[in-house]
Amino acid sequence: MTAMLSNMRFDREVMRAAALRGYATATDLADYLVRKGIPFRDAHAIVGKVIRSAQDQGVDLDELSLDVLRGFSSHIQSDVYDVLSLEGSIAARDQVGGTAPQQVREAIDRCRQRLAGR
Repeated sequence: MTAMLSNMRFDREVMRAAALRGYATATDLADYLVRKGIPFRDAHAIVGKVIRSAQDQGVDLDELSLDVLRGFSSHIQSDVYDVLSLEGSIAARDQVGGTAPQQVREAIDRCRQRLAGR
């Protein structure tokens, strides 16, 4: 296993594209709308319509124009692109076990400490 892991190479651009495929930031958009005061049920319905629009246009959510997004809700502002980005989505999960960079570093540190104690 060590030999395999030490020789692994990662294509970051391919990984990035794969991470954004399938509208992975849809939940982030729903959370964004809830933070803007929209009830979750309504936010969920709005996001469903946004996804259908993106699918019809053959684009990812972050490729939709602000005008198109605002057509679904006037609560959507230019800051929506912060949550539709891969970095924004990752950073939003900033709790133990989350994907935020600091949380990942802390998890790695905990694992290293456990391994060192063996």
